Amino acid sequence: MSSKPGYPQDEPVRLLEGNDLKSLAKYMNSESCKNVFLMVSGISTSAGIPDFRSPDTGEANLARLKLPYPEAVFQIDFFRRNPVPFYTLAKELYPGRFRPTPTHSFIKLLDSHSLLHTCFTQNIDTLERRAGVSGRKIIEAHGSFATQRCIDCKKPHDDAKMKQAITDSEIPRCQHCKGLVKPDIVFFGEALPHKFHLSIRSLRNADLLIVMGTSLTVRPFASLVDLVPDECPRVLINLDDVGDFDRPDDVVCLGKCDDIVRELCRELGWEEELDKAWEATAETLEGEVKASGEESEKPDEVAQITRAVERSLNMSEVNSTPTTSDTTRTTTGETQETKPSTDRRRSW
Repeated sequence: MSSKPGYPQDEPVRLLEGNDLKSLAKYMNSESCKNVFLMVSGISTSAGIPDFRSPDTGEANLARLKLPYPEAVFQIDFFRRNPVPFYTLAKELYPGRFRPTPTHSFIKLLDSHSLLHTCFTQNIDTLERRAGVSGRKIIEAHGSFATQRCIDCKKPHDDAKMKQAITDSEIPRCQHCKGLVKPDIVFFGEALPHKFHLSIRSLRNADLLIVMGTSLTVRPFASLVDLVPDECPRVLINLDDVGDFDRPDDVVCLGKCDDIVRELCRELGWEEELDKAWEATAETLEGEVKASGEESEKPDEVAQITRAVERSLNMSEVNSTPTTSDTTRTTTGETQETKPSTDRRRSW
């Protein structure tokens, strides 16, 4: 029996001329790139906000904060019994104390140039909003400080009253039923926002996906990277090489997000716009706070508790598989350990 003739396989159609920032910028400036999606996580660390992935140094002051274990600060049952530790942390992280970073301003530029379709963020700090990104284009997968409501009657709570209570180190109470008020941050055991799940289907319309500052290990957020069309270029801008960016048009840029974003803006011809956009964010600061890139002088327990939460979550990751309801709640993104690096193209 004779064998069947072989036929050459069609080469995949390339949208980028190369796997580098220059080629990416050329594609972004073309008519082929209209819907840019973002997945962001730890892009706020250069603003001075603690990252639970920071090195393990020191012990959490659990006795002073009255925490039986570190992650209790983000557990709803513990919050009902003792909201003081959460609001101790919340006062140091509350919007207005930190300035958006140049990376946040880059997201604003994507919006201004009518390229941004959706920014999926794991951050709860609202810095995307404070950088001027339209709220309707932001999906806060783990909620944020942007809104708040009573944990009992579920009625929204006034923004000004919430801010005043936190500023005065008081525990906010519902004006209707006197129940505890909590920012709309997703705690352990709570479902992710319905808006997050509804927005996932829009990824099928992506012309470009940019992933920044993430370890890509916490699901369901991490799974978004695989939901864009096969021909859609995907870009990783990150300190660590994570995920499987091995498609023909994937671009991997390793380094600090702020530095790489600036180089991309230079290639796009947006560098001056980036500087102006970031300069404007100085007006978002309130009171005596540190600017982006300066060392933040937060109370010791804030840094200690973030390190302790990371240790606990990293240990639990070894023994469990993340689900929709047990994803990590952090200030700057997820906390699970990074996957081992494999050989992939690097363009930075």
